[in-house]
Amino acid sequence: MHMADALVAPVVAATMYLASGTAGGYSIRRVRMEEDAKKVPLMGVMGAFVFAAQMINFTIPGTGSSGHLCGGMLLSALLGPCAGFLTMIGVLLIQCLLFADGGLLALGCNVWNMAFYGCFIGALLIWRPIMKKGATKGKIVFASVLGSVLTLQLGAFSVTLETLASGITELPFGVFAATMQPIHLAIGTVEGLITAAVLVFVHEARPELLWGVGETDLEGKLTFRSTLTVLAVGAAVIGGVLSLFASAFPDGLEWSMEKVAGTAELKSAGGVYDLAAAVQERTALLPDYAFKGSESAAGTSFSGIVGALVVIGVCIVCCRLFRFFKKQR
Repeated sequence: MHMADALVAPVVAATMYLASGTAGGYSIRRVRMEEDAKKVPLMGVMGAFVFAAQMINFTIPGTGSSGHLCGGMLLSALLGPCAGFLTMIGVLLIQCLLFADGGLLALGCNVWNMAFYGCFIGALLIWRPIMKKGATKGKIVFASVLGSVLTLQLGAFSVTLETLASGITELPFGVFAATMQPIHLAIGTVEGLITAAVLVFVHEARPELLWGVGETDLEGKLTFRSTLTVLAVGAAVIGGVLSLFASAFPDGLEWSMEKVAGTAELKSAGGVYDLAAAVQERTALLPDYAFKGSESAAGTSFSGIVGALVVIGVCIVCCRLFRFFKKQR
């Protein structure tokens, strides 16, 4: 659901940067108050896992479309809404700058659509109320699917509102919304099942890592370090190997655009768009998750592993900086 710059007018882009930045600033203040030593490495590893998982587009049968994990619901169920939101910002920022996945002008929109709803709405309105008396496998599956479907529907609807506010006449609001919502309902259901599978594993391995869950007498089957290792290895395998088998069908947004406008690539003109494109051209060392000028599969594997490592580094460094500046005050 990564929006390109051509879908967003500068004033809408600025508004969404402000909205996402406000939520990010609030999240930084909350995370700085936390003293959980396990939170920082968990943010890094889960950020890498979500980055890698987003590289795998799964086919939606009978549609000619595909979808991929957003990850906000997964991150917030383990890290809480604020730490999950900051981790998602790290993932989306690396995707945008290093891989040119999603427009730089549209980054504020993408953070709001893909991170805010999953991390705040999904966590606070769905996950925490269901888990407040304790977690079970059934509750985890129910909350994961319901939260993923709801938040992806909200994200898809926000895309249509943003294009409406931007005056994108090629995508009439009513038709575009009626196309976007059903396909993202299917994508959200699959994301919910994937999210549930990961969270059930964590519940079995280290149940205390689940956020917002009441007291539990369950003992984990793995140590904290072993749990992180399994998730890190999973991220490496997904990004380095399974990403090679991603669906070639367009994702839900691109598919909807092709249905409505006849193309997934709209043109944009203006100095702001040119500047954003120029910045991305300089920073995108692996555009479209590949070596420049090459379609080698090695580029995809390399991108998956390098991207995951960069996300880990960004999450850890930023958290250390947050804590450092807190101590200096």
